[in-house]
Amino acid sequence: MTQRLASVEALDVARWVRDGDTVTWAQACAEPLALTAHLMEHRAEVGKFRCFVGLGLADTIRPEHCDGITVVAYTGAGSNRALSERRLLEILPSHYSDLPVLFSDRRFPVDVVLVQLSPPDDHGRYSLGLGDEWLSAAIDSARVVIAEVNDHVPWTHSRLLTASDLDVVVDTSHPPAELPRREPGELERRIAAHVAALVEDGDTLAVGLGTLPEAILAGLKEHRELGVHSGAIGDVVVDLTEAGVITNARKPIDVGVTVAATLMGTRRLFAFASDNPFVALRDTRYTHDHARLASIDRFVAITSAFEVDLTGQINTETAGGAYIGAVGGAADFLRGARRARRGLPVVALPSRAGARSRIVEQLDGPVSTARADAGVIVTEFGVADLRGLTLSQRSARMLAIAHPDHREQLEALLSGAV
Repeated sequence: MTQRLASVEALDVARWVRDGDTVTWAQACAEPLALTAHLMEHRAEVGKFRCFVGLGLADTIRPEHCDGITVVAYTGAGSNRALSERRLLEILPSHYSDLPVLFSDRRFPVDVVLVQLSPPDDHGRYSLGLGDEWLSAAIDSARVVIAEVNDHVPWTHSRLLTASDLDVVVDTSHPPAELPRREPGELERRIAAHVAALVEDGDTLAVGLGTLPEAILAGLKEHRELGVHSGAIGDVVVDLTEAGVITNARKPIDVGVTVAATLMGTRRLFAFASDNPFVALRDTRYTHDHARLASIDRFVAITSAFEVDLTGQINTETAGGAYIGAVGGAADFLRGARRARRGLPVVALPSRAGARSRIVEQLDGPVSTARADAGVIVTEFGVADLRGLTLSQRSARMLAIAHPDHREQLEALLSGAV
């Protein structure tokens, strides 16, 4: 029988979380902030346990909290960076799409799930509100599901739950975490212009988050009848939908509907998605499935990276020796776009970070995406389409889009002169 609590303070954490358990919750805007803060406050009552987390927008788990808990994440981004810098973060180097499978098969077993839900509809059905991602799989395989029903969370067309799916329900009222937009600079706008020239009316897009991806989306305002099938969407999707740019009218699947795994933006995005039948949230087994992506004619995957080598190998995980990124969903989308009819796999990045080239002879970090999955690389200096090219042809194309200050040295490294 579901236990109903009037406040999170009434939740006896030690009753539900056992010593040795693994606890997980949604990332970013979908994080159940009241529950996670309460868990950290009462962590000593449980004993030692493990948390699996994604990108954090709130500093829920701080270094001082790691006295009795182990923190595992698929990404070092967001508030995880402080843990990574102190070597308090265990990285699970997994494709974003594999997380639900790892939970369902219990290769990475989850015991307790904390979820943030919308208030129920007239039929008593709660929605996952701001994101699904790996949550559905975790809910179905966990021993305990504790729900925070937040009246600030929109009811969305996502996985629906009833009281019978929940062990504990806690009523809360607070704004969800938000991911505000940052205005792009001239550099981002130059890269965005190159990408915009590759996108055609009627294409279906998957675009990441951050200043550069949002600049790329904003640069498509002159396009028409675009579709969206993405991992995460932000406020720019609202702008383009309201402007008539995104209609999803030409998608071969989910016609008329923007599909994503999670919402990462501000209350403007949350209001847009509220009871909106033209926005659907799905878990990553749906959003990142290679066969499904390949079935979308003219599927355009636009991702970013920390660095790309001269043959097309891509590092999205580490920069300057620190783990601040993720394997994430980039490889899933790039591979899907390569297989799709008239698909376009794009990796966009500035040509350098500070004085350091991001087009390199040898990666400083791991190969997150193999060169066999690379397609089109874009910097502010142009476009390098690597598809169908030999290694030497790829190197020539990549040198042409590297920063001019680094081209001579890269050529020398390539020839073995340095």
